[in-house]
Amino acid sequence: MFAQNPVFIPGPTNMPEVLRRAADMPTLDHRSPYFAQILHPALAGVKKVLKSETAEVFIFPSTATGGWETALSNTLSVGDAVLASRYGMFSHRWIDMARRHGLDVRVIEAPWGQGLPADRFAEALSADKAHRIKAVLVTHNETATGVKSDVAAVRRALDATGHPALLLVDGVSSIASMDFRMDEWGVDVAVTGSQKGFMLPAGLAITAFSPKAMDATATATLPRTYFDIRDMAKGYANGAYPYTPSVGLLNGLKLSTELLLAEGLDAVFARHRRIADGIRAAVSAWGLELCAARPELYSDTVSAIRTPEGFDATQIVTHAARQYDVAFGVGLGEVAGKVFRIGHLGSLTDVMALSGIAAAEMAMADCGLRIELGSGVAAAQAVYRGAAGTRLRAAA
Repeated sequence: MFAQNPVFIPGPTNMPEVLRRAADMPTLDHRSPYFAQILHPALAGVKKVLKSETAEVFIFPSTATGGWETALSNTLSVGDAVLASRYGMFSHRWIDMARRHGLDVRVIEAPWGQGLPADRFAEALSADKAHRIKAVLVTHNETATGVKSDVAAVRRALDATGHPALLLVDGVSSIASMDFRMDEWGVDVAVTGSQKGFMLPAGLAITAFSPKAMDATATATLPRTYFDIRDMAKGYANGAYPYTPSVGLLNGLKLSTELLLAEGLDAVFARHRRIADGIRAAVSAWGLELCAARPELYSDTVSAIRTPEGFDATQIVTHAARQYDVAFGVGLGEVAGKVFRIGHLGSLTDVMALSGIAAAEMAMADCGLRIELGSGVAAAQAVYRGAAGTRLRAAA
């Protein structure tokens, strides 16, 4: 038996059949000229999705965690100071990785449910007169809490203080689903993966380096072999990899970027925002709250929903999987058992979102929460019908 229902986890996301077929291809000689016809369009497509004219894209057979390591190991040296904030599980994990690499991580703690405290970053950067901080780590969209942070505000803080630190950004659950402006925001390294906004299986770590970050590779001394972008760049120049690539996934990525660009990035972002608005309306109708503390922090790709004090939110996820064969996300770290998560990114429509809302209602009611069946669905329907009416009037 296999599940025929869409998933509502924040990744891996649902795969369009056309992308699944693109990734499922016969063996191709990755040292032949045919591979370059897959590789270079995929790299160019990612660059467009990132809204960059100057970045160099490097794609590794890995998950996005390997992308974090690529960002650190290619730009920094043992003992370098980096500035980061912990406000969710994934910002925490990147901090942990940096420490394991021998970096001096200066952590600004923030409550889970809040975003990155850009004002406190500005203070830390201003106080760093000797410019010991070599990089700033930012998690654009904290998948554990459904919180987005203001990357542009961090760039403004760097520029206002004249600080030369690199800006490294985890865009794993935002890139290709939410607006991401690599050049405009002055991002030096962007990191994402294949299994979220690009609607593919896990297996590709997607990174992009600014010219400044490329220059930093010349002096960085952290050990790197598999994730060495210098080796990758040499391979790309010859239409190849320094080792065996994931050809099928790269073929899928090539088509994924074509689909995203054909839909139009603004339309992609608006679709995610509309679906998220419907789910947020459902949460309000249920009488529940989001983990994200304020509307400006709300993520358009994942909603972490708080359950009443003393109720184990993991019950909802477990019950939905067993009873209805529908997957939602559990709470992680400090919010484990306190929230359940609805992922609403990648290949998703209004109608698919309504099925997830309905399943969540049934699971919550079954688990004893006072949820009026149909209340969240009706609230989301009002959002989606209103948006559909607006689109029709615009097209008339």
